Order: sequence, then structure tokens, then C-alpha cells
Amino acid sequence: MSTRDKMKNKAQEATGKAKEAAGRVSGNPRKETSGRRDQVKADLKNAGEQAKDTGRKVKDSLDH
Repeated sequence: MSTRDKMKNKAQEATGKAKEAAGRVSGNPRKETSGRRDQVKADLKNAGEQAKDTGRKVKDSLDH
């Protein structure tokens, strides 16, 4: 996973946490749900990138 992708995912996760907190404080369930959704998207992207990294490592170990 590139550093750029990690930074983008962390930014999306942080944005999601901020939205969730703002929604909770203001009593806005839509904003709170939107924040949770952003966090889940970031987590899924991280999992996908980690799976790709693992696949590359396995491929490299089989090639050598």
C-alpha cells in the first residue's frame, strides 16, 4: 500500500469520525450515519490494499 493511499484512507476515516461526532452532538442521525459510513469505507479500502500487498508477497515468495 502506498503512503499516499494510507494518508487518503486515514483522512477519510478522520472525516468520518468528525461527522459522526458532529451528528451525535447536534442530534442529526443522518450526519452520524454518514460519518460511520465514511469510516467503514476507509476500513474496507485498507483491507483491500492489505490483501493486495499480501498477494504480492505470496507471488514474490513463489517466484524466488
